[in-house]
Amino acid sequence: MKILVPVKRVVDYNVKIRVKPDGTGVELANVKMSMNPFDEISVEEALRLKEAGRCEEVVVVSIGPAKAEETLRTALAMGADRAILIETDDQIEPLTVAKILKAVADAEQPGLIIVGKQAIDDDSNQTGQMLAALMGIAQATFASKIEIGDGKATVTREVDGGLQTIEI
Repeated sequence: MKILVPVKRVVDYNVKIRVKPDGTGVELANVKMSMNPFDEISVEEALRLKEAGRCEEVVVVSIGPAKAEETLRTALAMGADRAILIETDDQIEPLTVAKILKAVADAEQPGLIIVGKQAIDDDSNQTGQMLAALMGIAQATFASKIEIGDGKATVTREVDGGLQTIEI
């Protein structure tokens, strides 16, 4: 099985952000960038599954400027097998990201896609759900533990009352 993990390049969480003088956004010049922390957790989980023998390949994908290669290199250094960069300098919205990821997933045919809970730059939590809807596949949000075996996945997820375990 192959696992696909989207990763996003964002302003490092330790950096104090500044608003542009014209108020149109965040100043990105000379600012340290890194992998979205929730995507980093997703890469780590994919690598745990690989180490446990549940998958053969972990592929990371990033959509953004050429500098997003740094984020992909970080994922490769963590242990991912391959990286795909969809290069664009445009600011893209979650639905567009989901459509691009669907095209990548159609080409790669992964058995599992692990998407980070949310992006820390825009605080969105939409792409994973949109991707699942576009692909017509099952999803489990806010997963804290994934177990794969016998063609099924058991997911423990965080809910308001504690933890819930579901089988997909």
